[in-house]
Amino acid sequence: MSVDPVAVLRSRRYVVLLVFAAALGVPIAVVAYGFLKLLALVQGWAYTDLPHGLGFADTPLWWPVVPLVAAGTIVGLTVRYLPGRGGESPVDGFHPGGLPEPRALPGIAIAATAGIGLGAVVGPEGPLVALGGGLAYLAAHLARRDLPAQAGAAVAATGSFAAISTLLGSPLSGAFLLMEASGLGGATASLVLVPGLLGAGIGALIFTGLDELTGFGQFSLAIPDLPTVVAPTVSEFGWAIVIGLAAPPLCVGIRWLARALRKHSERRPVLLTPLAGLVVAALAIGYAASTGKDASDVLFSGQEALPGLIENSATYSAAALLLLVAAKALAYAVSMSSLRGGPIFPAMFVGAALGILLSLLPGLDLVPGAAMGIGAMTVGMLRLPLTAVLLTTIFLGTDGFPVMPLVIVAVAISYVLTVRLDPPPAVTASG
Repeated sequence: MSVDPVAVLRSRRYVVLLVFAAALGVPIAVVAYGFLKLLALVQGWAYTDLPHGLGFADTPLWWPVVPLVAAGTIVGLTVRYLPGRGGESPVDGFHPGGLPEPRALPGIAIAATAGIGLGAVVGPEGPLVALGGGLAYLAAHLARRDLPAQAGAAVAATGSFAAISTLLGSPLSGAFLLMEASGLGGATASLVLVPGLLGAGIGALIFTGLDELTGFGQFSLAIPDLPTVVAPTVSEFGWAIVIGLAAPPLCVGIRWLARALRKHSERRPVLLTPLAGLVVAALAIGYAASTGKDASDVLFSGQEALPGLIENSATYSAAALLLLVAAKALAYAVSMSSLRGGPIFPAMFVGAALGILLSLLPGLDLVPGAAMGIGAMTVGMLRLPLTAVLLTTIFLGTDGFPVMPLVIVAVAISYVLTVRLDPPPAVTASG
């Protein structure tokens, strides 16, 4: 049955939905802010406060073994024994998915806090979307037990929009990501987008207010103080083709390894998830011992480390960058196979490192190389070309606008080649 969007928009129920969306944006944003702050606190405690409290003047080189094995143990137990198995696996890419049952929300929060907070190479966006949507739907369901399915979906989308909006730099980028990932279009997209954008806008305002009130700082990613960028050159368009062709095999390899390992970890999560944490720790330790750089380059999602990587790229040798790409990519695949989180930020970090590495060669400057790497790897892992371009644009800011034609070329080539090398699962028609 077709939906008349104009009739729905003019209905009293839709106005009530908008009011409810605005009201929901406030508590959901507060929860999201608290969740992101909790992750930051756990990271600082696990890698700085705890080793210092145990008497170490500096965090030992081997230290990542401790929090990452603990992370694997907690996530493994959550996946095995709690409802919802700790949320969706990031191997399947980023997508809003179905609504988690209310009883699954504690497991999602525990698995995400342990995995992301203790060093796994996954991002917070997946759990944020699940928690925001799940909590919003739960609130609406408690307020009205006979909530229609369409209204419930719109309310859940509003919660997801509000939760993720500021993490990605603006309400628009979060909304764009969720819309493209969900595949909504036509009348359905129009009906969901308005309350979703309203919730995202309210959420962004709450984030800003909480930042000023608490002084904790913003959680959005930004890359300030970029070198001056000039108009793209012919050689850089050639590099756009090269990077667009280079990223897909790396993305396909990461996804293949993650899927292969997941087959085993799903059967024995309590035993194998701590082992996955140990492997990630070993990769970070090996990188740090070989390069003299910090193990945090390999650990975590890369969300906070990405600006520093670009700003301090001159301090990295070609060998260090090559090892960083390899170690981060492997840690990314292992983390996705067993732990819980999102796939966006590690892909961006690996892409930036790859682009910086290639910028050491003639004909490619730093910012264009990093930008094209980010875009090509993001679309290779997410298969969301418009989102990949938008995220790269927003993260680079106005200084990066001149290289957007290069990013578009790299993204388009990477997307087409990724789909050819690793087609997404076929959608089975129902009915």
